[in-house]
Amino acid sequence: MRAFLPTIILRHRKENLKKCSLRGLETRSDMKFYTYPKTFPESLEGYITLHMEGEELSYKDRDLGLFLMDSTWKYEEKMHSAVKSKYPLIYRKIPNHFKTAYPRVQTGCIDEERGLATVEALYIALKIMQKDTEGLLDHYHWKEDFLELNKKAFALLEQSQ
Repeated sequence: MRAFLPTIILRHRKENLKKCSLRGLETRSDMKFYTYPKTFPESLEGYITLHMEGEELSYKDRDLGLFLMDSTWKYEEKMHSAVKSKYPLIYRKIPNHFKTAYPRVQTGCIDEERGLATVEALYIALKIMQKDTEGLLDHYHWKEDFLELNKKAFALLEQSQ
C-alpha cells in the first residue's frame, strides 16, 4: 500500500471562485491546490486523472491519488493539453449513470449530463474508491439536489462493493 496521496487540484486562474464548486476545500490537509498556468505539481506519479474517456474508475484504484483539473469547459482543452505535455496521465472515468445537479449551460462539454461539477466528480470518485468523503459537499449549494438525483446510482455503487 502506498503512503497517503492527497488529491491534487489544478485550478485555472480564470475560474470564478464565487461559482467554484470546490470553494471552501482549499485548507483541507487531504488536498493540494495549484493555479494554472502559474504553478504545477512536481509530479503526478501514482495519480489518476478523471476524464470523460478512459477505463471506468473502480475500487482497484484505491491506492492511487486523484488529480483533477478545475476550469470551465471553455478552458479545459488548452489546460488539458498543457498538463499532458508535462506528465504521463492515467485516465479513469466516472460511470455514465451519475448526473450533475449543477445548473449551467456547458458550452464545449461533449456530454452535458455527464459533465459533472468538480466537487461532484471528486465526491463520486472517492465513494467508488471507498475513501473518506466527509465534509466534501458541505459548501456545495446543490448538495441535496445532487444526492437526490444520484440516489439510485449511489445505491447501485453500494450494492456492488
